[in-house]
Formats: sequence, structure tokens, C-alpha cells
Amino acid sequence: MRLDGVLFFPVTPFASDGSVDESVLAEHVSAGVESGAGGVFTACGTGEFNALDLAEYRQVVATSIAAAGGRVPVLSGTGGPLPTARAFAAEAQALGVDGLLLLPPYLVSSPPGGLVSYVRAVAESVELPIIVYGRANARFGPPAVAQLAGIPNVIGYKDGIGDFDLLQRIILTVRQETDREFTFFNGLPTAEFTMPAYRGIGVTLYSSAVFAFAPEIALAFYKALTSGDEVLCQRLLTGFYLPLVELRDKVPGYAVSLVKAGVRLRGLDAGAVRPPLVDAAPEDVAELERLIAAGRDIAGV
Repeated sequence: MRLDGVLFFPVTPFASDGSVDESVLAEHVSAGVESGAGGVFTACGTGEFNALDLAEYRQVVATSIAAAGGRVPVLSGTGGPLPTARAFAAEAQALGVDGLLLLPPYLVSSPPGGLVSYVRAVAESVELPIIVYGRANARFGPPAVAQLAGIPNVIGYKDGIGDFDLLQRIILTVRQETDREFTFFNGLPTAEFTMPAYRGIGVTLYSSAVFAFAPEIALAFYKALTSGDEVLCQRLLTGFYLPLVELRDKVPGYAVSLVKAGVRLRGLDAGAVRPPLVDAAPEDVAELERLIAAGRDIAGV
């Protein structure tokens, strides 16, 4: 499996009765693929994996696979307590996903060796390619990521920490200790904001939350970034991404809530977020709408 381009992390729409809205999800995923996504990562952080039970997860993954229609790879999230992570991974494999994004385990303090054992236990339970997400309590050092690279079906590491000194040491250690292809991703919230820095150490893939609600802006930034149009990159970073990050940081969980609000602003009723997240306040939704208009104007779309 090879990933390229802008990676799309859809939200999970909920109907007014709280159930997963499969029809809205199908439209959301299909529209994202048609807009030019390089891959779909469903039921992950933006898709509120933490709030789904196994039956709902099955709905989300199956609907996303069907909507993508084989046009791009579809990966799904798993994580949490080890038995849960393995159960969700097995379900994803049975449904036919192309790979997994392994989110952090249950929130306990553990040494890198324990985290490697956790990843290995999930990886050995399925045959799917796995990308490991390092963030929050899942902090892997250089030797630990090198061990991950030795697990045959672990194909990459997604960095959600943003410590560039640490990530550079991780990359160098992995490259020194293995000659297999192993991919690194920028997994920070609103990843475009830090992509110029990540590209400086050779990390070119990133997850785009903005693509879920403003694909034209996300694609304009990607094109500018990859073509060397530094003027447009800086204009988008200053006029759209910087105020978006500031808005995102107002309330914990807005990295998901604002994305869902953005999807609703674009005409898809994705419903509310589930607790413990809270929906964006009306004034913040209004500011998001203004920012989307400003971003579109800068992008010339």
C-alpha cells in the first residue's frame, strides 16, 4: 500500500437520535475522494473512534469502504485497551480495509518497551499494514520506533508530538537500523501549519483535517507546498491556518468539533459530536465560516 497526496480524515456523522448516519457518511467520503483525496482514514481521531462501539465501528468502516469504491486506500482506526484494539482490528480486516492507524492505548503511563509490546500484540493479531500514531501517552523514542520498523506489517509512524529534535533522531535511527521502506507522517492537529518545518527533515505526508470541510483550500495549500510556491503557502498560513489554529486552541477538543462544524457549514448535516467533546459555540462557528471564506479567497477558488 502506497499513500500520497492529501490524506482525508472524515468525521463520523450522527443522526438526531444519536445513531451513525450512514447516508451522510457515504456522501461525505465519496465527495472527499472525488475532490482528490490520496487516502481515506475513517473512524480515527477526527471520526471520533473513541466514541464508537464495535457495531458502530463496523457501520462506519463498511460504509467508508463502499463509498470509496476502491478509488483510494481506506484505513481505519483502532486503539485503546489491548483487547479492544485487537477486536476492532480484526473487524476492520474482515471488512476489507487496506490498513490500520493504531491510536494510543488506554491512558496509563508506560515505558517505550511496553508500547512496543502493545503494538506487536495488535500487529500479530492481523495481517493488515499498520501505521503507529505517536501522541499523548504513546511516546516512542528512537530505539522503540526502530523496533516498530522491525515488525513486518508496521509500515509507518505518525508523529503527533511535534518535537523536531526527537523526530529527527527517530528518523535517523530507523534509517540506520533498517533498509526497509518505512514512512513518516505529520500527525499534528491542523498539520498544514507545521508542514514547512516537517518537510525540512524529510517528512512529506500529513493528515489534513481541513480537507474534510474545505478541500479546495487544503488542495491549494498542498499544491503550493509541493510546487515550491512559498508566497501562496505563506499567505494561506498567515490568513487562514494561523487564525484557524488560534480558534482551535480556544477549547479542548475543538480539533474535532470545528471540523464537524465546518462539514455542516458546507451543507452536510453531520450532527453533533459525542461527549466528552462539546460542539463549537455559535460565535466560533461564525468565525470558522469567516475563515473559510477568507481561505477560499486567498486560494483563488
